Amino acid sequence: MNTSRPLVLIVDDNATNIDLLVNTLQGEYRLGIAKNGQKALKYAAKHKPDIVLLDIMMPEMDGYEVCTRLKADPETASIPVIFITAMTETVNKTKGFELGAVDYITKPFQAAEVKARIRTHLTLEEMRLQLKSQNVVLEQKVAEKTAEIQDMLNASIRSMARMVEIRDPYTAGHQQRVAQLACAIAEEMGLSQETVESIHTAGILHDLGKIRIPVSILSRAGSLMKAELEMIKIHPQVSFDILNQIPFPRPVAQMVLQHHERMDGSGYPQGLSGDEILLEARILAVADVTEATSSFRPYRPAHGIEAALARIKQKKGKQYDADAVSACLALFSSKRFAFDFNP
Repeated sequence: MNTSRPLVLIVDDNATNIDLLVNTLQGEYRLGIAKNGQKALKYAAKHKPDIVLLDIMMPEMDGYEVCTRLKADPETASIPVIFITAMTETVNKTKGFELGAVDYITKPFQAAEVKARIRTHLTLEEMRLQLKSQNVVLEQKVAEKTAEIQDMLNASIRSMARMVEIRDPYTAGHQQRVAQLACAIAEEMGLSQETVESIHTAGILHDLGKIRIPVSILSRAGSLMKAELEMIKIHPQVSFDILNQIPFPRPVAQMVLQHHERMDGSGYPQGLSGDEILLEARILAVADVTEATSSFRPYRPAHGIEAALARIKQKKGKQYDADAVSACLALFSSKRFAFDFNP
């Protein structure tokens, strides 16, 4: 909206009609005159009038065509158009509204009516612009607050992951490396960014449940007894119980719960198989076993990445998701992936 008096464009090929409208409006508005459709379009594109009073019956290009072109141009589409015409049939009015006009005044018109209609639609347009401006501000505030909440959530996630690593220094960085590889696998498989982000969160937290495992078991430098192995197997369920109350946008808790499930049903804690296991959890499983096999553990030396890749390749499609394994192998064979955290 102009800061000075609003600009009204009058489009009519009849000089008498133009004079009547000029005499009616010149005391309140700045006026532009166009006697045919082409001149109207050029004027509107250059001066961006606040409203257009448009006759329908004009030579070469009628008012319907002018309105259609105004609405098709993003620069002029929002300008309110009022048809002022002697055509009184309902079908003519309906067509005008279908093309995007905001009002329809029939000739002969009353000066007071024209002024009232113009004021109404200028006020409505001003309110629309104000609302649009307020929405932009509101969207910015929502985006800022969302970013703050996300930062807080990310900090909480890092803190939870750190709790596990403090208790188990031998696997420090394991969760970060698993998250890093799992995200790379997901991207290699062409999954959405939203899915990749949820996999990253699950990867960072997948061993959270180990806070329930005694440190003496986690750091044992030798083979574990059967009872101790069973104790370790509770960590996915513990992780799930901790995370299930957090309103993540995707099923992060379920991903963490299922990351030790296997395609053939030999995994734990639920013994799921095939498509019963979330795709994200299947990806985490491949990343988890690859990182764990390649890295040092208190009960064995590091086997290295080649041995880890050989293991998942051997069990591709059996214990581990075939597509996830293929993506993982491709990442390492092409040297497009390397751990940021040295195992």
